Amino acid sequence: MGDVSKDLVAGTVGGAAQLIVGHPFDTIKVKLQSQPTPLPGQPLKYSGAMDAVRKTIASEGPSGLYKGMGAPLATVAAFNALLFTVRGQMESLLRSEPGVPLTVNQQIIAGAGAGVAVCFLACPTELIKCRLQAQSALADSGSAAVAVKYAGPMDVARHVLRSEGSMRGLFKGLIPTMAREVPGNAAMFGVYEALKQYLAGGQDTSKLGRGSLIIAGGLAGASFWVSVYPTDVVKSVIQVDDYKNPKFSGSIDAFRKIVASEGVKGLYKVFGPAMARSVPANADSSHISTFKPTILFF
Repeated sequence: MGDVSKDLVAGTVGGAAQLIVGHPFDTIKVKLQSQPTPLPGQPLKYSGAMDAVRKTIASEGPSGLYKGMGAPLATVAAFNALLFTVRGQMESLLRSEPGVPLTVNQQIIAGAGAGVAVCFLACPTELIKCRLQAQSALADSGSAAVAVKYAGPMDVARHVLRSEGSMRGLFKGLIPTMAREVPGNAAMFGVYEALKQYLAGGQDTSKLGRGSLIIAGGLAGASFWVSVYPTDVVKSVIQVDDYKNPKFSGSIDAFRKIVASEGVKGLYKVFGPAMARSVPANADSSHISTFKPTILFF
């Protein structure tokens, strides 16, 4: 098996491991991000992360925490194939001479380039995932988006295509997806390389042990969310919004309305669960893939 094949297999295994470890956290994040503002005098459906966990398990069983995982799990191989291809091309362009590791700044540029490429796969995958995850959170809102109970990922895709009449509907939220993936991946790749160099004490980072890679991967994953979390909130509310009667006309409108109704803290809803998810998920997969950490933040 060649190096590229090994990287692809390793990245796919790492991405699957990351999904399995982190998806329940992600489900709670999306539910809390997308739950509608209640009428005056009415409480929120979920008062917080633990309340969302309890109510999800009570109404849907433990499997409710894994709602929507099928879409990203089905695309993990394609995601990593795209990632590795773009990363390889970026490395070839940036490397000063064969065999020389990329610098931190070069890793930032390579991460941004990979982020641009994966947006076009991540956006429709996340739209399907988020609409499945948010169904129960929106169930009492009277939203047409949840009038139909989706049977699964393919059912979501069918309804979106029928509603919009074109593939364009599956790319709703592409702008905030790009605003998340490009700077987020740039930060994560840069932080990961910087931490590896720090932990290696200026020596060859390829000789770092598993423990060091886990630490670097976990903190690099955290840096992704620290740098782009507000854009993820905007992306989530846009992707679960009605197609026929949308609350938001676009990313800027969603940003303004969130800040107007909830203040700046509305852009950091459920930041804790997102961070709790990113550290173990990226630490878990960081030592598996050659291109570490595996970049799959669905």
